[in-house]
Amino acid sequence: MDREIEISYRRKQWLRRSVLTIALIAAVVALFVWGPSLLKSSVARTQIRTARVDAGPMESQITASGKVVPEFEQVLSSPLNARVVKILKRPGAILAKGEPILELDLNESRLAIEKLNQQIELKQNQQAKARLDLEDTLIRLQSNIQIKTLELKSAQAATARNNTLFKQGLLSEEKLREVELLEEKTRTELKQLEDTKRNSQASTKTQLEGLVLEMKTLEQERAEAQRQLELATTKSDRNGVLTWVIEETGATVQKGAVLARIADLSTFRVEATVSDVHASRLSAGLPVKVKINDDQLPGSIASINPAVANGVITMMVALEDKSSDLLKSNLRVDVLISTDRKERALRIKKGPFAGGEGSKDVFVIRGDTAIKTPVRFGISSFDQYEVLQGLIEGDEVIISDMKDYLHLKEVKLK
Repeated sequence: MDREIEISYRRKQWLRRSVLTIALIAAVVALFVWGPSLLKSSVARTQIRTARVDAGPMESQITASGKVVPEFEQVLSSPLNARVVKILKRPGAILAKGEPILELDLNESRLAIEKLNQQIELKQNQQAKARLDLEDTLIRLQSNIQIKTLELKSAQAATARNNTLFKQGLLSEEKLREVELLEEKTRTELKQLEDTKRNSQASTKTQLEGLVLEMKTLEQERAEAQRQLELATTKSDRNGVLTWVIEETGATVQKGAVLARIADLSTFRVEATVSDVHASRLSAGLPVKVKINDDQLPGSIASINPAVANGVITMMVALEDKSSDLLKSNLRVDVLISTDRKERALRIKKGPFAGGEGSKDVFVIRGDTAIKTPVRFGISSFDQYEVLQGLIEGDEVIISDMKDYLHLKEVKLK
């Protein structure tokens, strides 16, 4: 038989359920009130780097890789086919102007010069013979001309005498005609001799001019051969350092082959390379700064190679101080190319928090909280970004990599 539950027991049960319900409601309220702050991600201040936004001059810079090279480098090439007899200097040797570097076998070149000398002497003999032949011809022709001149005078006298006799009726017309024909024949022969003399003079003159040209050509060939022979002694034409020389004694080198390289280590320039994505922003004359450790040397772009190789542009940088003690041959340096400048702009130190120009989300510190803020960056230099929008001067920004927190609006700082 059922028995009625005691009132005291029911009261205890009701009280227990009321306490549990109130506790559950309180827990839910606490979760909604304090939960968001408890669920917020946090980061220790010691694990982040920050920087403040300031204002000042700003340059847009492209960073290129560079190598210091001698401003002047002489390349010695073989002016002829030859054989290396002896190597007199090794790479690293300090050279004085005119000092020989290696010795080549030059017998073939000397024989070629001797042959040219003989050809020039032969042409000189031909010239002398042509002049003698002309003199002989002229003497003979002149004698014949003088004889013919006398014969013409005699014929003219005979013609005049016979004309007088013909007028007096003492000479027939036929005999007079014969005398006149003889005079005409003598005159024609004299003219032929004079023409022959002129032709001989002109012909000999042309022959002599041809010989002179041939001699001039041979003399030029001899001068060139002597110049090449002088070059084949491989002497340095300036003070410098031997950076490379052919290594094998007895090696045969072809005309035009490189024998040695000499660098003038008193002045330098920089050979820089940069990605071709910057091609439109580069031009000769742009100012640059060559960064060597903590020092910077000013200069400018002297020339840009128009050819792009493997996505890389090569350019030459002329330095204002070409003889700085900081410059060493083959030293690797950073080249900062200034493409734009603003006298005053908001700027912030570079860091992994931003990947370059454009709109980015960054964390700005407000008290003990970092608040995600959209920011737009402009030009960039070697160590700073220009701030176009989203920040004001004095803002403190986390410049460490915060990509793991970009899904949050706020980050607690500990």
